[in-house]
Amino acid sequence: MPDIALASPPVDVLSRTKAGLSTDVSGVKTRAQAKEVAQQFERMFIAEMLAPMFQGLETDGPTGGGNAEATFRPMLVDQYADAIARGGGIGISDTVLKEILRLQGLE
Repeated sequence: MPDIALASPPVDVLSRTKAGLSTDVSGVKTRAQAKEVAQQFERMFIAEMLAPMFQGLETDGPTGGGNAEATFRPMLVDQYADAIARGGGIGISDTVLKEILRLQGLE
């Protein structure tokens, strides 16, 4: 079993950017914008949770895999996360949306 680092520096997850998704809440002015940011955050969170499932998988086999598979695997994980989030997600976006609305005074 791989070692998992449990201690990491604190990260403001609402202002983190991944795969071109801006989750900076300072520019959120409407409820629709807040909802979009919350959905993007959930997608990013799901991708981060799915990524370790693929880390140790062998890329050998009949088709080889190799560097090309290692290069495209993160894109596959992002697509899985996007599909899960579009299919209803795991419930994180609702909580994040409420917090964004509270922080921005849009309740």
